[in-house]
Amino acid sequence: MKITDSDINLRVDEWLTPVFDTTTQKEIKNLQDTNSEELKESFYKDLEFGTGGMRGIMGVGTNRINKYTLGKSTQGLSNYMIKQFPGEQPKAVIAYDCRHNSDTLAQVVADVFSANGIKVYLFSSLRPTPELSFAVRELGCHCGIVLTASHNPPEYNGYKVYWQDGGQLVPPQDGEIIAEINALKYSDIQFDANPSLIQKIDQEIDTVFIEQSVKNGSFAATQEAKDNTTIVFTSLHGTSITAVPETLQKAGYKNVHIVKEQAEPDGNFPTVKSPNPEEPEALAMAMELATKVDADIVIGTDPDCDRLGIAIRNNQGELQLLNGNQTMIVMTWFLLENYKKQGFTGNEFIASTIVSTPMMQSLAQAYGVEYKEVLTGFKWIAKLIKDFPDQHFIGGGEESFGFMVGDFVRDKDAVTSTLLACEIVTFAKANGSSFYSTLLDLYTKHGFYKEHLVSLVKKGIDGAAEIKQTMVDLRNNPPKSLNEEKVVLIEDYQTGIAKNVQDHTEHSIDIPKSNVLIFYTEAGSKIAARPSGTEPKIKFYISVQESLHTSADFTAVQQQLDGRIEAIKKDLQLT
Repeated sequence: MKITDSDINLRVDEWLTPVFDTTTQKEIKNLQDTNSEELKESFYKDLEFGTGGMRGIMGVGTNRINKYTLGKSTQGLSNYMIKQFPGEQPKAVIAYDCRHNSDTLAQVVADVFSANGIKVYLFSSLRPTPELSFAVRELGCHCGIVLTASHNPPEYNGYKVYWQDGGQLVPPQDGEIIAEINALKYSDIQFDANPSLIQKIDQEIDTVFIEQSVKNGSFAATQEAKDNTTIVFTSLHGTSITAVPETLQKAGYKNVHIVKEQAEPDGNFPTVKSPNPEEPEALAMAMELATKVDADIVIGTDPDCDRLGIAIRNNQGELQLLNGNQTMIVMTWFLLENYKKQGFTGNEFIASTIVSTPMMQSLAQAYGVEYKEVLTGFKWIAKLIKDFPDQHFIGGGEESFGFMVGDFVRDKDAVTSTLLACEIVTFAKANGSSFYSTLLDLYTKHGFYKEHLVSLVKKGIDGAAEIKQTMVDLRNNPPKSLNEEKVVLIEDYQTGIAKNVQDHTEHSIDIPKSNVLIFYTEAGSKIAARPSGTEPKIKFYISVQESLHTSADFTAVQQQLDGRIEAIKKDLQLT
């Protein structure tokens, strides 16, 4: 439904009533006088829950993060919890990151919960997102909230909701809660806190969380080997500084060099263009320090500490950044190897997402464990743990630099994953190998899979329409070939149907519906198109593969695969 200027004006008029405070009204009037386009962007739609919860630019309006949009969501969530848990004292735990207004918005959320008779545990200062996931189950809460916008620019903030199992909201709860929220008026929000129901927490959860991180991320490397490992770590101005250094120290790692210029939490992220460990520039200062101290590994985490970027020494001794798929492959292999030593029981599984590397499936087959594949977003991986209680989750991840070790946290976890990466480097070095050599060995055993991501930014109303049209065009006129490779299978996750182009057969896809298209070619290439659920982007995930007979052939085969990727990008007009 196309929203008109008249609709926007009605929304603006509502926000100029006494339901909203004078500061909010003053800001709106200022936009009316000085920036009509920004006013339109602020009110043309409601913020929606995407793959990572609700995320947006801070400011006034229905399409912005502010005390009223978060208050309305929290009121709807409160109403839902009271209905779902009759006769119980509903409990919620709240954490927040380093972003501007995160602490004050967290307090607003706590106030609304308490005003509705819900017991609240509120972290006294910023904490990593995985610690919030852990705290939900540790404290026996019915839900958890974390105020974060991950790696988005400084003007963003967000609101992620976790359920009783410690995982993010999934169907049917998400739809039911959204219905509760949509049924509310802003005047229904109860902002008057009951302070007796709000309890500050900190060290009592920190201690147990870090103990569990060390337990799940350690694999008995000798102290001598740990002493011989040099680590450079950067928190990129985020929350990981509160947990990662202590976790590494308790695990026995002494040679940890922290990038001091990025250690102070700061929502402006002053030393980077983007606090995103996927971006090489974000780890530039850490790489510089690693060169000075001759580090074996560089690790950087995003602001809420659920994702990590890694650089390791290649066979020439140079520091090389890995992508999320490569990190995930080596971490998963390491976990599988250690489980194999203990003896598989037959009920283990690993998991990844539909846009991540197909190599995860190859690894699962090689070790005789089950591989489960889900939609993008770690909430779907966490849901597997809840849906299959008789099976044991070893670990898994996604291409966007997230990984989860075991099930004590039910979201991607850069605290435990950082320790795991250090363990891998330590074991490899002690055995005359390296993280990098391990990756090449895996390519020779299971096939060389090379992935590439293209993200096209399309901001605002026009951008959203352009993204929508791109997906329509791909559905109506799918490519018949890419890089002169015939497209043989098309999976449409919106319709839930996979079409075999060769024999014209169809089968249903047993995964919840989502706006994703995946094309498979006769040569084993895989190309996925997907609008982002948290950013104004459309993403294209390209995966190509080839046999690698020896690690000495790596450079030549990589050049060949890079050429195939460039040809696919050209055919899709992405260059």
